[in-house]
Amino acid sequence: MGVAADRRTVGHPGVGRVLVVIPTYNEADNVSRIVARVREAAPTVEILVADDNSPDGTGAIADDLARSDPHVHVLHRQGKEGLGAAYLAGFAWARERGYDAVVEMDADGSHAPEDLPALLEAARDADVVIGSRWTRGAQVLNWPLRRLLLSRCANLYTRLALGMPVSDATGGYRVYRSTALDAIDLDSVCSQGYAFQVELSRLAHRAGVRIVEVPITFAEREHGDSKMSPLIMAEALWRITSWGLQDRRPASRRGGPDELARWP
Repeated sequence: MGVAADRRTVGHPGVGRVLVVIPTYNEADNVSRIVARVREAAPTVEILVADDNSPDGTGAIADDLARSDPHVHVLHRQGKEGLGAAYLAGFAWARERGYDAVVEMDADGSHAPEDLPALLEAARDADVVIGSRWTRGAQVLNWPLRRLLLSRCANLYTRLALGMPVSDATGGYRVYRSTALDAIDLDSVCSQGYAFQVELSRLAHRAGVRIVEVPITFAEREHGDSKMSPLIMAEALWRITSWGLQDRRPASRRGGPDELARWP
């Protein structure tokens, strides 16, 4: 049996080869910790650190980790292009190399790697698994009331505007089977931040793939600065409203796939 065949036999049972994509920008204080926790929690998965040319040396730290561990890889990007672009690059990297599933995970520790085995188990019978903060059994730690209300209201608005049966459409801890990525029109994706996660939820729902939610423990970051900003929140509100209005237009007045790619 050749090396390529050997690599296809490893991975999570019922899922296959799994790549955890961790976008980074100025996460020098966190990248080693999160990689170590992933390796401990799910030893069979591989990790891709997608670094946006962090000026604090995150990319160099990731290179050191990759040199010492064949399960760790690094994708150096030219500059800070946003969360959505980093994940799309990670998806492309995984698909080119034949991975069976891709995981989205933040670098700051807010997504507990210890929850990853439960997400992967759910992926045995689902196309998309969302690590949800707002399903029964989930916990959100160290968030002020303002952040809790903002997330709750954003997800309620998303469900009402888009008609999706997803309780945490803005959540960024996810597993995508390769078949789900093939079903989603990734070339049409044009958003970042919270809006990126909502857009992929919407496209997956419209593609008819099976989406399930698994409760997670979500904790505020302990090191570094949050990437959340008023601009990211404004983009999410604008795009969700636009998509909701578009989805309510009569089918005869829609422009088909080409319009979806242009809108908004």
